[in-house]
Amino acid sequence: QDPPEEEEEEEEDEEDLEDPMDTIKEECQNSHHCSQYKSRFMECEDRVSSGNGEPDEHCTEELLDFLHCADHCVSL
Repeated sequence: QDPPEEEEEEEEDEEDLEDPMDTIKEECQNSHHCSQYKSRFMECEDRVSSGNGEPDEHCTEELLDFLHCADHCVSL
């Protein structure tokens, strides 16, 4: 049995919804204020991925600094 047309429209509307927080987070992550933290994290990630990093290097500190900056921006 096919669902009523009204339910189909409701499901389509739900798929189109975007969380505004996702947009705000992305803007903050790409902001001038967080750019230095993002650059440090990306450089570390590239270094570790290419095998040129220290043996125990894992970029946790750089990631946490970047996320802290973005979270602070979102909270403003």
